[in-house]
Order: sequence, then structure tokens, then C-alpha cells
Amino acid sequence: MATITERLAKDGTKRYRAEVRLKGYPAQTATFKRLTDAKKWIQDTESAIRDGRHFKTAKAKKHTIADMIDRYLSSAKLTKVQDEHIGLHLRRWKDEIGFMVLADVNADTITAIKEKLLNEEFRGKPRSSTTVLRYMASLSTVFTIAVKDWAWLEDSPMKNITKPKPARGRVRFLDDAERERLLIACKASRNKQLYMCVILAISTGMRQAELFGLKWQDVNLKDGFLILHETKNGERRRVPIAGHALELLREHNKIRRLDTQLLFPGIKDPLKPIDLQQPWETARKNAGITDFTWHDLRHCTASYLLMNGASLAEIAEILGHKTLQMVKRYAHLSDGHVSNVVASMNAKIFGGA
Repeated sequence: MATITERLAKDGTKRYRAEVRLKGYPAQTATFKRLTDAKKWIQDTESAIRDGRHFKTAKAKKHTIADMIDRYLSSAKLTKVQDEHIGLHLRRWKDEIGFMVLADVNADTITAIKEKLLNEEFRGKPRSSTTVLRYMASLSTVFTIAVKDWAWLEDSPMKNITKPKPARGRVRFLDDAERERLLIACKASRNKQLYMCVILAISTGMRQAELFGLKWQDVNLKDGFLILHETKNGERRRVPIAGHALELLREHNKIRRLDTQLLFPGIKDPLKPIDLQQPWETARKNAGITDFTWHDLRHCTASYLLMNGASLAEIAEILGHKTLQMVKRYAHLSDGHVSNVVASMNAKIFGGA
């Protein structure tokens, strides 16, 4: 026996609660925005139960999306950098569907939020498909754990959802003239930390959160390196520092504040990292640099390294990527080097033939 009950949600929109009752099996329920989806679910569920393919655990009916996300965040021990990405994604899912019990969440539910994210603007620009893909990956990870480790679900509702195609990787780096103008503008800034931070960002390829979260105990000025404890992939990373960047850090050490361990503490609260958003935007505009973000300084590092003979593997290690996939976007910048390698190989094999 199956029934469909029409209800009104808090926002005034209609919801359809479908219920399937078959003798000898626990009742199954789910809620939908569309009546057609509720009818289809009833047909699929009845068929699955008869074939022995369907059973929603009591835990799936007891726990909500919010419960699942909260348990994951409390146990995952995300670093500060990871929380700025994964934590941000999961809190958005919690805001959207946190009230729903796991048994009611299906592919249609997730797809609706996916489409909403794809059609939103972020900082005045459409949100990229790559970003939405990351939102989905974060939630998928939690669902997988809920299935395998907690037995809250029989299967993940995200298993067969069509994922957005990732956007082509962005490569925007400063040419010599742009870099010179930007550094001059940063040096002229009223904020005395801006120039040093930009130099360090370009020299090391550190992410903004990694750079601003640096503490003095993690810096070795004698041997020229620092240790990043909180990174996006959760692994510690040794970052070499040399040349002008190292000189600036040594000078900075002479006037370091004693009321904080941060290399770049905030002006009002020395226990919080510095905020360079406004000085950065001002310097960028004064330098006449367009279509360029702070994160693009990281692209500058990779691009300059490649153009100076570094391999993709070396760049991946410096930037903290586990695979070469993320750095392959820079491969075209070494076309001249590749051409020389091919020419050398041909000359050696075929000689003057």
C-alpha cells in the first residue's frame, strides 16, 4: 500500500510525503517537491523491496543531514586551511538541507542544490563549475563515511548524480612589466607588511591562509626554510626561502612583536592574522593590474619556476600538490624546453641523416 500526503513547507511551498507499506517490511517514507517524483519513488521503492534491494535503516530515519555534518566536522579535525574550503562547503549544505532526515534525501534533493549553486554569483561573478564540483565532493565524502563507518545509510544518494564538468584551469601570471609595477605600488603602500607578503607569496607559492598563519617557531632563518603545519591537503610542507624574500624576513625578525607568535599579526588584534585585502586592492589598482587576484600570485610562482627550468614534479612539491594534475595547466609554458629536448633526441638518434 502506498500513500501521498500533501503538506506546506515553512516557506509556503508544497511538499509531497510519500509512504510505502508492504506486509512484512518496515514502512518507508520520503518527501519531495514534485508530485511526479513522489509517484516515481513509490514505484521504484515497491519494486526494490520486492526484489530485496531496498531497506532504509532506522538510523537513516533518526539522523538529519545536520547531524551527519556535525559529527564529521567534530571528528575530522580539519586544519584551518581545510576548514576554509571543506568546512565552508559543508556548512552551506547544512544551511540548505540540514533539517532533512537522511532517509528523505535523494538524488533530486542534491541536484536541486547543485543547480542553485551553479546559478549563483560569487563576488559579482558566476560561481564556477569547478567550485560546485568541490561542494559536491565535500558532501560526498561525508556520505561515504556515514555509509561505511557509521552504518547510518545503506548507500550514498550522491552515487549516481551527474557532476558538473570542471572548468579549465586558470593560468594568470604577471609579465615582467606588470610585476615591476605591482611591486612598486606595494612598496609605496601605507601598509608596511604588504610588500614583504607579496614577495613571499611569489617566492614560495604559499596560499594566502598558509602565509598569514605563519608563526616564528616554524621559521628557520639560518638555513632558509619554514614548515607549514596547516595546509589544504592536511600534510606538513617544508618551504625553502632564498634571496630577497629571506633578506626581508631577517629584517622583519629584528622588529618582530613580542605579544604574538604570528609573523604577520593583525593591527587591532595581534593574535589574529593580518588583513591585507584593502591595501592589496589599492596597490593592484594603482599598478593598473586587472583580472588578477591574490591567489594568482601562486600561479606566478608556478609559471616562473617552469620558465626557469623546473619540472612539473618539482613544482608540485613546492606548491604542495599530491599529483601532477594541478600543475599540468602550466605545461605549455615550457614548450621551448620541450622542443629542445625533442631536437636533442632526434640529433642524437638520426645524426646528420
